[in-house]
Amino acid sequence: SPPGLLLLTSFLLHVKEDRASPTRLVCDNRLIQKYIMEAKDMETRVSQCQALPALSCPAVLPLVDFTFQQWKSKLNETKRREILCDLALLVGAVAGAQGQVSEECGARQLSQLYRHANSFFLLLQTFSWEAGHWEPSCSPHSMEQTHITSIFLTYRQLVQGKLRFFFEDLAKVLCK
Repeated sequence: SPPGLLLLTSFLLHVKEDRASPTRLVCDNRLIQKYIMEAKDMETRVSQCQALPALSCPAVLPLVDFTFQQWKSKLNETKRREILCDLALLVGAVAGAQGQVSEECGARQLSQLYRHANSFFLLLQTFSWEAGHWEPSCSPHSMEQTHITSIFLTYRQLVQGKLRFFFEDLAKVLCK
């Protein structure tokens, strides 16, 4: 769909041929701010949906909070892997929730969230500082939630927090 495809296309168009790095996304702070605003908008729109059911099978969501001091002390590759783990869990939670929500407004918002989160997940798999690819063998701290709005809150917090700071850290290296 257009928003998810646009996100992925903007990433891929700005990947350098010699080294996979989403240069424009990292170096142009306006893009991450755009994705933060989109996450806030999705969260607002889903909260306005009528009669959203509680999830009968709880969504397992990553705990995405962190302390800035701990975050600063990590290597960029460690940060990338941590965000990938969070996104993998989040994408799975959205997919599970999609199967439980038939109400049109909620289903539409979940579909959009799935595209956005999965686009970030695919992007972060495309670049690495060490040999080898990301393996889904992580176990992030998680919580179970039955409220659909919690999924959107988690996504917004992830984009607004870890992802934004990760891109800022990359900018210090890539945007000289």
